[in-house]
Amino acid sequence: MIPELEGLRVTVDQVIYTPQLDAPKERPFPFVYHITIHNQSDVAVTIRGRKWVVTGNDGSCIVVEGDGVVGQFPFLEPGDTFSYNSYHVIACDSVVEGAYLAITQENHPVLTRIPQFELRKPI
Repeated sequence: MIPELEGLRVTVDQVIYTPQLDAPKERPFPFVYHITIHNQSDVAVTIRGRKWVVTGNDGSCIVVEGDGVVGQFPFLEPGDTFSYNSYHVIACDSVVEGAYLAITQENHPVLTRIPQFELRKPI
């Protein structure tokens, strides 16, 4: 099991329903989310990957895994932050959670969890 690194944390800064974005018919509700990764630990890390789990209130589950973050591999010294935005599309009200995988300068894998947040389709 990969340990969590104390001081490496994630904040979900904003979640916005954005109907003008492209979305497939089966998942017609797009949401933009703004994330910040904070390195308040005493070691430098490189974010190497991510895993998102989007669970719908209908029991559906979408898992998104990949290298880096928005096509980048952010290097964070102690005290640094990395902010970005991306989006998910949903069919029904959903809960999102996950984690980022990082590597320390000594090549030790660590992770930090993405706090759970909700995507609620408009009424």
